[in-house]
Formats: sequence, structure tokens, C-alpha cells
Amino acid sequence: MKYRSTRSSVSASVLSPASALIQGLAPDGGLYVPVKFPKPTWDLQDLLHVSYQTLAAKILTLFFPDFSSQQIQQVVSDAYSSQWDDEEITPLVKHDDNYYLELYHGPTLAFKDVALQVLPWLITRSVTLEKMNKDIVILTATSGDTGTASMRGFSDQAGTQVIVFYPYGGVSPVQLKQMLGQKGQNLRAFAIKGNFDDAQTEVKRIFNDQDFKAKLAHNGYQFSSANSMNIGRLMPQIVYYFYAYAKLVNRGEIKLGDQVNFAVPTGNFGDILAGYYAKKLSLPIHKLICASDKNNVLTDFFHTGTYNRLRPFYITNSPAMDILVSSNLERLLFDADKENEQEIAAWMQALDQDGHYQVSESLFTKLQQLFASGYAEEDQVEQEINRLYQLDGYVIDPHTAVGSYVTKQYHEQTGDTTPTIINSTASPYKFPETVFHAVTGRQVDAKGLSAIKQLHDFLGGSLTQGVQALFDNQPRAEQVITKDKMEAIIDEQLKLK
Repeated sequence: MKYRSTRSSVSASVLSPASALIQGLAPDGGLYVPVKFPKPTWDLQDLLHVSYQTLAAKILTLFFPDFSSQQIQQVVSDAYSSQWDDEEITPLVKHDDNYYLELYHGPTLAFKDVALQVLPWLITRSVTLEKMNKDIVILTATSGDTGTASMRGFSDQAGTQVIVFYPYGGVSPVQLKQMLGQKGQNLRAFAIKGNFDDAQTEVKRIFNDQDFKAKLAHNGYQFSSANSMNIGRLMPQIVYYFYAYAKLVNRGEIKLGDQVNFAVPTGNFGDILAGYYAKKLSLPIHKLICASDKNNVLTDFFHTGTYNRLRPFYITNSPAMDILVSSNLERLLFDADKENEQEIAAWMQALDQDGHYQVSESLFTKLQQLFASGYAEEDQVEQEINRLYQLDGYVIDPHTAVGSYVTKQYHEQTGDTTPTIINSTASPYKFPETVFHAVTGRQVDAKGLSAIKQLHDFLGGSLTQGVQALFDNQPRAEQVITKDKMEAIIDEQLKLK
């Protein structure tokens, strides 16, 4: 198993899995993908009755074979342990004839935990495999959840520093408290005056600033990333697609070999790309339903074949999806376009310089065969939360509501009766202001922890350990900078010479 960049020839960019994990982003700005996509030796029957940890070990071994079996077993054992409030890790529940895959039972209440409880172990072990003598600087842009999950995962990990940039005013009150309340001497978070795309673009630029990288190396540091552009963030997410399918077979809801749909609320396209990779590994997926919020650049792309980021940017009630440059779409295009790195590089250059690109007619037709898409406005998000709550008391967060609403529209428009699994990406308690208003019609008395308490008083039940932890963390003061100061802040925080 080797990895290559989406924008350069194999000979120019091939790396071992450990090296690709550490680097995160290719020097040419591309993303690392397998040179040859793995083919499993097991079949679906082998996966039906195994634990989440065993399934994770099987899939991670395909992509990271330079780790020993014992190392992989230790990684998944540590990553999926008592920090999860459900022993199934990603339980599957049924409501309104759809299935909701609850991905938020980890320590920071969002699906990012599934991978970010694994990634720190993979990177620290990769450093050992590669015999590196540098500390790793995890440089990450976040629209809310990745920052918290990466800080939680890497907290006080030896040989690592974590620097997170997030959009000022562009994350929820609970997301902000989580980020600023994470404990660890190696953790830093900064708000930038701009949106997520501004933060992500500057992070990518800094990654590829050769002079700055040389300065880091001189001081004993090397960049890596916890964003979904890192293969170590992406590959662990494949696991829950197989786990959900096995659950349906074991419950008698479907027969082995039957197809299913997955509806995925997504902004940066990482979660749904993991579903695409699951299909490449033989999972019987009929449609991947790409669900967007009002920042519907992906919806337009799957309807027209044109990707155009030149549009208004909206701050919505599903802030983790407020993105106009969906980085992981590049990996999909690379795979579907027969690994044409020259065409991918040209499209990405056009996106950077002109703000848009158009894929070929043949590629567009190919994508439409597998992907469906739609989006939800903010009022439709609240309507969907209310609809499910009124139906049977099930409560979902705004991002899950985007996926649920788009699924409902898809079924009505197409008549597709294929069983559909909706990725439920965050706890409703992470966005209590929106959820409380949706289910009661009233505004919360105050935002943040007060809103969580008010929502809990209304819904009843007991708080999970992840939600309860929000009341125990004492947040640091928020630090706000302009995006042009990001590199200087890194320099200052690491005390570079």
C-alpha cells in the first residue's frame, strides 16, 4: 500500500502510509489517495457479527498495512473504549421508515470523534515507524466540530502541538465552549475574522509555504493535519457504513446483498466520501444522498456539473456545514475521472483563480448515477426537527435535520423505496438553541449551557457523559485575529527562531 497526490504523477508523489499520515497534505496542494485501492479478502458475511472494534481493525489494516496487527488492535481498543457513551459506538435507530446512524456518542458529541479518537494514535505511531526526531504540529481549520475533536484527541499527546483556527462568530455557543474548554498544555485555538473557507485556504497556503516549513524543521517541528484532508481522518469513517449495513442484515430489515442508500449532511465532503470508499470496498450502496444547507454549492454541482464558489456565504443554524470549498470532492473527482491528475490539477487551479470549474459530460453522467443531492433552508431545518419530534419524540440536531429533510424530499421526488440510512452527525445538545426553538416554538432564555439545561428540562431523561462534561470545563478567553496574522501566530506560539 502506497499513497500518491491527486495532482501529481505517481512517480513524483508516492509515499508510505505512515509518511502520508504525517504529511496530511501533499506539497503540490493535492490530497493523498491510495496508489492502488485495496481489495478485501473477506466478504460481507464475515462482517455481520463482529464488534465495532474488530470491524475497524479489519478496515484500517487495508489502508495502513505497515502497522502491525498488534498495533492496529491497540489503536482501536484505545479509540473505542469508555470515552463513548454507547458500547455499540455508532448505534442505529429507526424512525419514520428511515434509519438514523447516531455518530455522536463520543466525547465531543459529533461524528468527528469516530476518526479523531484514532488519528492521534496513528500519527504518533507513524512518527516512530518513520524514525522522525521532530514534534508534530497539528494545524487545523474548523467549522466547529473538528477543532474540538482534534483537541480532545491530541490532548497532552507527547511530541504534538495543536493549533486550531475557526471563524469568529461562525460556530455555535456550545462548540465554542468545547473548543476553549479543552484541557491540555499543547492545545491552542484562535478565532479569525472571516469564514471557514478563509481559514481553510490560509491553512493550506501555510502548509505549502516552503520557507515557513524550513523554519519549522530548523526548530524541530513538522506540520500535519486533523482535517479530513488527512487520510487518517478519512479512512476510519468507512467503518460505520459497514457497521450500519450489518445491523440491518442482523435485524432482518434487509437481506445480505440488498442495496441501501446513505444520506449524508456534509460540507467538506469527507463523510460522504467515506461512503463512496465503502462502496468501492463492495458495500451494496444504491445512492449516496449529498445533503447541504443554504450554502448549497454541492447541490448545484451534482445538478449541473459546475462547481462555483462565487456566491454569497451564509452563516446558518447548521454551522459545521457552512462551507463553499469542499476539499474532499477532489478525491472523488480523481477516482471517478480515472485518476487523471493533470485534469484534477487544472480544475483545482481554476477553482482557486477563477472561482469555478466545469467537469466533462461523461464524468458528470457517471457521478449522477451514484449521487443524489438536495439542500435545506434554515426554516426547513427547524420544521424537520419539529416533525420528527412530533411524530415519535425523536430529537435530532440541525445537521442531521438537513440530511433528514433532503431524504424526505428525495423519496417524494423519486419514489425510491431503497432502505435509507441517515448519518446523524451531532448531538442535539450541541445546538440547544435551535433544537429548543424547533420543538417548543420558544426562544431559549440564554445561549450555551443555560440553553442545554433548558432543553434538558423540557425533554427529560439523563444527560450523557459528553454533555455533562460541558458543565465541568472552564473555557479560556477567546482570542481573535485577522486571517493574515495566522502564520505569525503560529510562529509566536511555537517560539520559532
